[in-house]
Amino acid sequence: MYGNTARKLDYQPESTEVKKQYPDPKKWHKQDTTWALSLFGTAIGAGVLFLPINAGSGGLLSLLLITILAFPVMYFSHRALAKMIYASDSAEEGITGTIREYFGNKASIVFNIVYFVSIYTIVLMYSVALTNTASSFIVNQLGMAEPPRAILSLALVLGLIAILNFGQDITVKVMSYLVYPFIASLLFIAFMLIPQWNTSMLSLSSLSAASTGTGTGIFATILMVLPIIVFSFNHSPIISSFVVKQRQTYGIEAVDAKSNQIQKVCYIMTFGVVMFFVWSSVLSLTPNDLVMAKEQNLSILSYLANELGSPLITIAAPIIAFVAITKSFLGHYVGAFEVMRDMVIASGKSRGVTIKEKTIKTGILVFVVLTCWFAAYKNPSILGLIDSLSGPLVAAILCVLPMYAISKVPVLAKYKGKMSNVFVIIVGVLTILASIKSFF
Repeated sequence: MYGNTARKLDYQPESTEVKKQYPDPKKWHKQDTTWALSLFGTAIGAGVLFLPINAGSGGLLSLLLITILAFPVMYFSHRALAKMIYASDSAEEGITGTIREYFGNKASIVFNIVYFVSIYTIVLMYSVALTNTASSFIVNQLGMAEPPRAILSLALVLGLIAILNFGQDITVKVMSYLVYPFIASLLFIAFMLIPQWNTSMLSLSSLSAASTGTGTGIFATILMVLPIIVFSFNHSPIISSFVVKQRQTYGIEAVDAKSNQIQKVCYIMTFGVVMFFVWSSVLSLTPNDLVMAKEQNLSILSYLANELGSPLITIAAPIIAFVAITKSFLGHYVGAFEVMRDMVIASGKSRGVTIKEKTIKTGILVFVVLTCWFAAYKNPSILGLIDSLSGPLVAAILCVLPMYAISKVPVLAKYKGKMSNVFVIIVGVLTILASIKSFF
């Protein structure tokens, strides 16, 4: 059931040589800085642009809860996933290979389906966000009439897909270069907003004045903020390659401590940048402004551009938002395309059918264009999608799955009994409960 896990218990021959040739894991090396920055850049994506809206639209209580919970949720959940992966002999194949080793082929298939839905939901969500950002910019910054949504959404989706199909590798590489300029632009905007700060969010009356229908009280607010926290800070796809590299560099005996060291440095930086941006954005508006941003289905940058009088923010904010959302759309599209392609090929092989690569690619493209166009045209609530689908699905992969593996797989037994495990499973279950609650 658990594959050949017994082999992982016998690493003594390797570790004897490793001590002579591997770098000292207690010291900080150049590759540690590289990986800390890579995790940092991956952890901060376009999802951060929607975090201030949920943080502030629920009043002071939700803002405080996000500030308190963001770091431990991000740190302990990704640490749990790392622990699950770096004990696996199949870690080089990614998390799918790890699941197959621990639980078998059927579990791997189920995981691929859940993983695909979690990624593709984000693709649909960013299709909506792109359309809304472009429409808002055309109307509010360019002063033009609002274009027909059906035409605008189709043009944007076709344009993005065309970019990838004419040069996917180059596009992905260019987008990867935009990670750090995006982070720098968030800090720039956060500093630029300081003169706009006001105290309306800090009043005790804001604890419930901006309630968005999720109920009152701490528990209801926790259910409201957990999905957006889990979603905004998620960077689970890079964890496999991260821990494999640490195992190769420092050896199996040191991989736990070394991964922990690098992740801690990364998450302190991530928390500092993101929460400064969140607080600066929220303090620049009122709780009612943030409720309006939620109703208008806009990212915080688009709403700031429309509401504040700063000429620089008016022009820069929507452009930054558009580039950031485009980057995230393309990145998630590539991931969704690969998973969908693998699933189609595997399904064909199971029935003894070989499907041509061109047929698969054409079918996927048609599916992506039609579904993204439909979603962008219908304009569902972005935060609603995060609450009901993206956040809970990510939580299932990031929180519940590692805890289940730790409780069931013998090679992971040494990680049992930790208080952090209790915290991670509670976060996962409550985030999934938030999904159920959002339907009522």
